[in-house]
Amino acid sequence: MAEQKFEVLGLGNAIVDVIAAAEDDLLERENLNKGSMTLVDEQGAALLYEAMGSTTITSGGSAANTIVGLASFGIRSAFIGKLRSDDAGHAFSHDIRSSGVHFETPFAVDGPATARCLILVTPDGERTMNTYLGACQNLGPDDVDENLVRSASVLYLEGYLWDPPAAKQAFVKAAGIAHAAGNRVALTLSDPFCVDRYRDEFLDLIRTKTVDIVFANQHELRSLYQTADFETAVNAFREENILGIVTRSEHGSMVVTRDETWSVPASPIERLVDTTGAGDLFAAGFLAGLVRGCELKDAARLGGLAAAEVIQHYGARPLVRLDDLAAENGLALPL
Repeated sequence: MAEQKFEVLGLGNAIVDVIAAAEDDLLERENLNKGSMTLVDEQGAALLYEAMGSTTITSGGSAANTIVGLASFGIRSAFIGKLRSDDAGHAFSHDIRSSGVHFETPFAVDGPATARCLILVTPDGERTMNTYLGACQNLGPDDVDENLVRSASVLYLEGYLWDPPAAKQAFVKAAGIAHAAGNRVALTLSDPFCVDRYRDEFLDLIRTKTVDIVFANQHELRSLYQTADFETAVNAFREENILGIVTRSEHGSMVVTRDETWSVPASPIERLVDTTGAGDLFAAGFLAGLVRGCELKDAARLGGLAAAEVIQHYGARPLVRLDDLAAENGLALPL
C-alpha cells in the first residue's frame, strides 16, 4: 500500500451553486421535477436564472461538498475537478483551498464556462437542481493525478460523473489506480434520476467490485433495484456484499453489510431550512469516522450530525467546524 499522504480524495464536478427560495408554482411554471437534478444547457441556465429571485452564490458540487466537510472534520483531504479560468472558476478554487483542501487541477483556458447549479429551495426545504455542466464535461483521464490517487486511503466518486463520457473514463481510471495501491473506492449514487439513467452500469460497478463503499438515499436505493418497497431494496443491497450506507432523511440512516445491518437515528434539528448538501455532508461525517477507525454506527452518527448542521442554513457547506461539533456531541474523532 502506498504511503497515505491524504485520507480521502474526491473526484467530482466542480460547480458554483446559485441558490434561491422559491414557491412550488415556480417549479410548475418552469416544468421542473421537484427534488431532482436536471441537466440544462447554457441558455436554459440563463433563462432560469432570470426567473429566480434573490440568490445566494457559493461553491458547490456533490463530491466537493463532501471533501470540504471532511476537511472541516480535520481529515487530510484533496479534490480533483475541472474549472474554466474565469471568475467563477477562480472563486471556486479559492473557496476549496481556503477550506483546507488540496486542489491542484489545472484550469481550462478555453471551452465552456465553469459549471453552475441553479437550486430552487421550496418552503419544505426540498431542493430542485438545474445544472449546467460547462467545464465539468471536460474532466478527463489526463486530469487524474496518479500519485495523488495512490496517496489517499479512500477515493470518493459521485454518480453525476457518469453523465459526461470523459469524466466516466476518469472515474474508472482513478478507481483502478486506487485499488492497485490497496486503497478503497466509495461511490455516492447522487440522484434517483441519475440512477434511472445508469442503473445497469452502477450495478456493474458494484458487482465487479469497482467500488467498495456505496452511499444511497432511500429514493436512489429503490430506483437502483426498481422496487417501491424499501425493505426489498435493502435486502437486495445486502446481497451485493459491500459496505452500503442508506440515508432516510428524518428517519436517520442504515449501515448495511452482508452480515449485519444497523439503524442509526437522525440528529435533532431546530429548523429545516435547505436540504441542499445533506447527503454530501452525511458522507463526509461517515467517511471521517471510517478513515479514523470508528465503529460503523459511530461513523453514521457523525454523518447524521454533519447533515443536521448543513440543513439548518442555506448552502451545502458547513458554517461551523465539524470537528468541534463532533467533540461537543461526544463523537470526537481519534487522531
